Amino acid sequence: MKKHSVLFILLLVAVFSVPGFPQAGQLPPHLKKAVAGIDPLLAYQLTRTMASEEFAGRLTGDEGYTRAAKWAAAKFKEWGLKPIGTRQGYLQPYPSPYTLIDKASMVLHLPDKPGSDGQPQFQKVELKPEKDFLPLLYADSGDRTAGLVFVGWGISAPELNYDDYAGVEVKDKFVLCFRGTPDPGRREFQSHDEHRTRMKVAREKGALGLIYIYPEAQANPNGDWLPGFMPGLITEKTADLILKEINSTAADLKKALQTFKRPISFALQARLSYSVSSRHFPEGIGYNVAGWVEGSDPRLKKEVIIIGGHFDHCGRHLGLLFPGANDNASGSAVVMTLARAFASLHPRPKRSVLFVLFGGEELGLQGSTYFAEHLPAGFDRVAAMFNFDMEGAGDGAWCGLSAEPPYLKEALERANQEINIIRGFGVIRNIGVRSSDFAPFFLKGIPCASLGSNGPHLAYHGTGDTIYRINPEIMGSIARVSFLAVYFLADR
Repeated sequence: MKKHSVLFILLLVAVFSVPGFPQAGQLPPHLKKAVAGIDPLLAYQLTRTMASEEFAGRLTGDEGYTRAAKWAAAKFKEWGLKPIGTRQGYLQPYPSPYTLIDKASMVLHLPDKPGSDGQPQFQKVELKPEKDFLPLLYADSGDRTAGLVFVGWGISAPELNYDDYAGVEVKDKFVLCFRGTPDPGRREFQSHDEHRTRMKVAREKGALGLIYIYPEAQANPNGDWLPGFMPGLITEKTADLILKEINSTAADLKKALQTFKRPISFALQARLSYSVSSRHFPEGIGYNVAGWVEGSDPRLKKEVIIIGGHFDHCGRHLGLLFPGANDNASGSAVVMTLARAFASLHPRPKRSVLFVLFGGEELGLQGSTYFAEHLPAGFDRVAAMFNFDMEGAGDGAWCGLSAEPPYLKEALERANQEINIIRGFGVIRNIGVRSSDFAPFFLKGIPCASLGSNGPHLAYHGTGDTIYRINPEIMGSIARVSFLAVYFLADR
């Protein structure tokens, strides 16, 4: 065979071969030991601490979150991770305004049969917090009684030939709408599905507040405090009481909107009394908690793999604690468990591994966005980003990941041959309004993988998301498969 033919074949082998991952059942002894040493009970104990009363639901900016961030930073130091800076240590501060809701009440005034004098009569129905309604967790204080106007999806987009506000007067009234868009397949509507966009539009139209219709009452801090504006949400069951006057239901209206893809907006006879007492903190400070393990290769250690998950949840409001055990103390616990495993690993992989607990995910990916724009000095390249969100419930895992490079999926598949916990893979092709903390990195072209357990994720954003719903074994298995995948990538 000619010499140039031999070189060509060797080149093909180099290009198309699997990038040096150990064969199934042939893990080196130090990796076997490290995987065996990942303790599900550590992840469980970390989750229990994060979801405790001490940290008050970890609302970014609030003192409960700050206490939790300092606790996690102390853990990173105890385990021997390197800080991200000599001055800031393990904490990366950034601006994070937040709001606390102290009290709230909501009363429906539903049209009834006219009285003996022929005047309209109304039936009062007092709603219960969390069972029937919740204020959105950025509502301003106020006490108003006003009419209701249903405005479909709450979208005003004349440039897309769609406007739920056309033909109705909403000034000094509460607007009622669903979350979603008239055509989920059209990405042009995506920005109009942002909470902040909806609130801004409703306020500019003169509404007193926007009231979402949700299947269940869920805590939601993802929005901006607007002076004089009182957003909230009611359950579909509560909305059905209001819609009875037109012989319809929330389900019927939503189906009609989805079917005809055109506005269905109208004023209602029912009225709403809504009272909120809140405190806004415009100077709030949030923190990302970060530490890293240095790679062993003098050149490749300047490349880093980021392992992250959001540390925050919804806080304490109305005297109710939203513990956020599954969302996302469980994901943070997996990140911390991986941090400890890599910190104690010898020999270490060639590339460095950086562990981050992001603040402000529930406020709109604030912490991860800030971190992606302010990466610690000393790293030349981010080789990949692994995200962990809601890892604590179920008996299996799912994984979404970038289509390229192919060795990202190959590393995860190879790791899963050892652990057998990932039930399926999906490709991340674009970023929507409901994305997690991988999004800011994905938008920068960084290969991403996002893992979560298969649930069911009960009590989502509710007071029932407690440690009692957490399965330590699923967190342990997700940590093990992720440890191997990250190691394979970091050492290739």
